[in-house]
Amino acid sequence: MDRRSQRTFIMVKPDGVQRKLVGEIISRFEQRGYKLVAMKTLHASPELLRQHYAEHEGRSFFASLIEYIGSGPVVPMVWEGTNVIEISRKIIGATKPAESAPGTIRGDFAIEVGRNIVHGSDSEASAQREIALWFREEELVSWNDHSSAWIYE
Repeated sequence: MDRRSQRTFIMVKPDGVQRKLVGEIISRFEQRGYKLVAMKTLHASPELLRQHYAEHEGRSFFASLIEYIGSGPVVPMVWEGTNVIEISRKIIGATKPAESAPGTIRGDFAIEVGRNIVHGSDSEASAQREIALWFREEELVSWNDHSSAWIYE
């Protein structure tokens, strides 16, 4: 990873998996030029989900959020590239799908906030914390993307 590059955590939620949107979501990040460095499919444990969503603990929707995200398989991923955290938020769209622009994942595929397809880290600190929660260091694959010269100056 070069000095300009950063990593972010993206997770396709159960509604995105059930609706078979995983490939579409991967495609949007790849088309932008970002590099996939980790991915898996799993049923997340309630303990992992409570850690992941700890900032929401005590809010009225916390229990239903944990139940929902644990209701089916999820696809956590790590993406790498310049400004990937900021740009991924734009690719994903606003948390509330009604506020998401057409062309974003949520703007194209979601209607309600409780089924908004995908999670993405909102800061570098969140990305680092979330990546460490979901992936062991040896699961993060460093590799040379030969298209980089056509994406970056």
